[in-house]
Amino acid sequence: MQVVAGSARRILLKTSPGEATRPTSNRIKETLFNILQPVVQGSRFLDLFAGSGAIGIEALSRGAREAVFVENSRAACACIQDNLTRTHLKEKATLMTADVFAAIRRLSLNGKPFDIIFLDPPYDAGYEEEVLKELTASSLVTPDTLIIAEMRIRKELEGLEEMGLAIRRVKEYKNNKHVFLGLKGEEDE
Repeated sequence: MQVVAGSARRILLKTSPGEATRPTSNRIKETLFNILQPVVQGSRFLDLFAGSGAIGIEALSRGAREAVFVENSRAACACIQDNLTRTHLKEKATLMTADVFAAIRRLSLNGKPFDIIFLDPPYDAGYEEEVLKELTASSLVTPDTLIIAEMRIRKELEGLEEMGLAIRRVKEYKNNKHVFLGLKGEEDE
């Protein structure tokens, strides 16, 4: 696995040992960032369930202003730290070794919203809706925030209406998909 484009292009990234994380393939990462290209430059990026940090690092490499990585596995955090050092992107990154829900509450205290929030929870664990509910109740999401959830292709998100979220786009791959979400606006009525 490597950084696909930008300032850290072609730098190889380490992955966390074991089955606990599932790195996003270079092909899927490239497709995702081709979609995000118009908004990633200068953005504030939040990578939840960060794993190896590959998604947040790709965002930084492509011009994100800063990225916050949230991961509760100490081994995965060590991997992210190493990858940030390898890519020379450490100064633009904040790494939180924490449970995602605790991290969202802590980040919400400073009131600084994110432009892009990416979440890739363990498949079939049922975290997607819980995390989205926590995010929409926080100060981290504004009408301009783009939320991307990676999940199994057969997974359907429930309760979006009640959370005030609308699906902006869905990009399907062979076994998984990216669901692009935003706060409901007048155009969604």
